[in-house]
Amino acid sequence: MDKLSLVDYQNLDSRQREVYNYQKLSALLADYGYETVRLSADWNGADVFALSFDRKKHILIQLKSRLAFNVKYQKKAIYIAFPYKGGWYIFPHDKILKDALKLTKIGKSDSWKNRGGYSTSNVPDKILPQLEKYYYSECKLINQLLKKKATAD
Repeated sequence: MDKLSLVDYQNLDSRQREVYNYQKLSALLADYGYETVRLSADWNGADVFALSFDRKKHILIQLKSRLAFNVKYQKKAIYIAFPYKGGWYIFPHDKILKDALKLTKIGKSDSWKNRGGYSTSNVPDKILPQLEKYYYSECKLINQLLKKKATAD
């Protein structure tokens, strides 16, 4: 086998991007003590089932390539996960949707009014404070581990 080479995300088709994003999300969730199962056909709105290693918690996740809301995810305890600036947002759909409808013009968009959905590649500044605690990155994880080590020493 030849030496492995990095893939250019921009050159992947939509199916390949979905697989790529699932693998990246799974690796991140493993760092936080979760294993994942990809659901081939959306189950209750989710396409990823994440189960904590101790089997006490689970998360139903809709995997996206960008920030998205949809009425079909409401009242299903769904989390939305999407990559953003070197990390991932993994947030409770209904909680952040409520904030987004109150703080932004998403609810007035044609997309929301006519199709019950909204997505954007740019996170609106007005909901960044609400989303901040749901942002996960490798750098954030490394900093958490270093803090734990410092307090243990």
